[in-house]
Amino acid sequence: MAENFTADPKDAQDNKVMGILAYLGILVLVPIFAAKESPFARFHANQGLVMLIASIAYSVVVWIVTFILAMISPNLAIIGTILSLGSLAFLVLMIIGIINAAKGEMKELPVIGKYRILK
Repeated sequence: MAENFTADPKDAQDNKVMGILAYLGILVLVPIFAAKESPFARFHANQGLVMLIASIAYSVVVWIVTFILAMISPNLAIIGTILSLGSLAFLVLMIIGIINAAKGEMKELPVIGKYRILK
């Protein structure tokens, strides 16, 4: 179950943009380096970084599976195409994260929110 953390209202207000940027792919680096002292920005940067790493790993696995299936039979490559639709889950997580950051909330993302990379 996703856990909620309490954000300092001033910190959340001052760093909403940093929180939103954290979910926009490589832009996660902006809050990581520009808002090191903000617990709010750091929380969302961690969520965004975990999501970015998970989405890249998922894409690589789907690419490899698709390649292998296409080598076996070109007709099997459709399975890889179907698997690539799983990337939509990352779009949903991104939208949830952006909404949470815009509302000034520190809610963990479903499934991947419990993992910590940044302290």
